[in-house]
Amino acid sequence: MAQGLPGVTAEAERADTGRPRVVRVRGLTKRFGERTVLDGVDLDIARGEFVALLGRSGSGKSTLLRALAGLDDATGGELSVDGTVAVAFQEPRLVPWKRVRANVALGLRVPDPRAAADKALAEVGLTERGGAWPLTLSGGEAQRASLARALVREPDLLLLDEPFSALDALTRITMHRLVLDLWERHRPGILLVTHDVDEALLLADRVLVLDGGRIAHESRVDLDRPRHRDHPDLTALRAALLAQLGVTTDEGTA
Repeated sequence: MAQGLPGVTAEAERADTGRPRVVRVRGLTKRFGERTVLDGVDLDIARGEFVALLGRSGSGKSTLLRALAGLDDATGGELSVDGTVAVAFQEPRLVPWKRVRANVALGLRVPDPRAAADKALAEVGLTERGGAWPLTLSGGEAQRASLARALVREPDLLLLDEPFSALDALTRITMHRLVLDLWERHRPGILLVTHDVDEALLLADRVLVLDGGRIAHESRVDLDRPRHRDHPDLTALRAALLAQLGVTTDEGTA
């Protein structure tokens, strides 16, 4: 799914990276009745930056992502996105009565949607599955199709809401490599919502922890990719992130 945010103004300021920012959030709040989920969130994401967002269950990670996608209105604060947005969710959300190619091309406004969809399917390794029905796809194939549907629109911001959490370990590794390859090729800004500390450290330039409705912690990951889980710098970052999440190092990952 991809869409621009209505009423959002272009943002010419630069993020801390020195690159133009694609996301600027200031004092964002979101309430559900008496419950405050987001309480003054500040966030910048630069063009081409890969950011991961961690937090306990119910901390508001998906709420923030949905606000950035324009799917939910914020209660207060400022939010601007410079460009178009695409989203890939934990569930691939493919339309079951349309074949894979038609799912990828759904709502696409280009001169030749079929050709654009076929190109996107080739990028994710699904050339031979374009004519298949979604229910015949494996979990990994369905997520590849979901990514193709997002990336075919060449978004400025790609939002990933725990898209790998339901996959087996080997498929997840393959999807990590695929996402990094696609990110390096297209260079959208990415916000990945995840519960997996190692996933965040292996993929992102910057890892954030959402707690108490605000960004409570930030770690930069200044290591070349591909990264190895046992790298001493990642070990130290992992311990710091787990502590922020209230998990001691002998309890495993979040």
